[in-house]
Amino acid sequence: MKIVLIGPTYPYRGGISHYTTLLCRNFRRQNEVKFISFKRQYPKILFPGKTDKDPSSEPLKIDNVDYLIDSLNPVTWIKTAKEIVKYRPDKIIFNWWVAFWTPQMLTIINRVKRKINAEIVVICHNVVEHESSRLKATLTRLVLSKADRLITHSQAETDKCGKLLGENADVTTAFHPTYTDLSNGRYDKAQAKEKLGVSGDCLLFFGFVRPYKGLDVLLDAMNLCDNKSTTLMVVGEFWKDKQKYIEKISQYGISSRVKVVDRYISNEEIGLYFAAADIVVQPYVSASGSGVCQTAYGFDKPVIATNVGSLSEVVQDSVNGRLVEPNNAGTLAEAIDDSLEPENLDRLTAAAGKTKDKFGWAELINVILSKGPV
Repeated sequence: MKIVLIGPTYPYRGGISHYTTLLCRNFRRQNEVKFISFKRQYPKILFPGKTDKDPSSEPLKIDNVDYLIDSLNPVTWIKTAKEIVKYRPDKIIFNWWVAFWTPQMLTIINRVKRKINAEIVVICHNVVEHESSRLKATLTRLVLSKADRLITHSQAETDKCGKLLGENADVTTAFHPTYTDLSNGRYDKAQAKEKLGVSGDCLLFFGFVRPYKGLDVLLDAMNLCDNKSTTLMVVGEFWKDKQKYIEKISQYGISSRVKVVDRYISNEEIGLYFAAADIVVQPYVSASGSGVCQTAYGFDKPVIATNVGSLSEVVQDSVNGRLVEPNNAGTLAEAIDDSLEPENLDRLTAAAGKTKDKFGWAELINVILSKGPV
């Protein structure tokens, strides 16, 4: 099958860039794929992080990428549409995550639809972004309504599509695949802890720090945990309000038990942090899909998560992790203490290692190329 895939890849960083790159790699095993990415992704003023470029010395890369789209140059959007029409694919796959991409995607989709009859598939990483508004929801509707088929990574996101577009929207609920190929680094747990300067039981909060991810609730839970020897590693770039978290850590007197690494983590370091962790914690207030959760399972780590979005569809309570209600530091603390009991931790870890086998890329490819729920 001839496929056009549109989305970020190296030199851009982040989960969606990794996702699209791995998706292309797996598509190309049995299909002909034209991979179109960005000359420029975001203008600096709209990106709250330090940079949108991947600093890894061992980045996840793929060959034969057409860097055509400049987000601020409409001429490149028109050129991209012409290139797609010239290629004459059977299927065109867009990645959707923020309303910023509305004019670019609308231009490309509208121009392509006038010329060829390829199926338009949109993979919704977020149907409506986390910090949303009525305007963003309206823009999202404009783009998603142009798709022949939508794919989400959770039933909650599928339900959002239904509310946004109506019951007749063609939406398939798939799963977020594991990121086992993201890092070649595999470390012994004791070796990793020694290298990072942590000891005892170790929790990992990983990824960009944003309000919806509930780090403040996790810090409250750390203060309530009976196990006072537990270390929490907060590993990821703070997008805003870092000081309020630092103040809370100081207020609780847990500075010696919280290790903050405020930066983007390169690919070669990912394995080190996950190896050192006993449990990955995702205290999210809201969620769509989660690459962090699947990365945890890729490294055989159980996950304590809140019962939101796709997390409740991947984490099985008391099997490969624990599920708690969001915004409840007390129940989160209880789940942490209980999960770190040696017998429980061994059981959860063993199940987590088996979980990754259920969420492979080949299965996702089949969903995208065919039709219907997993």
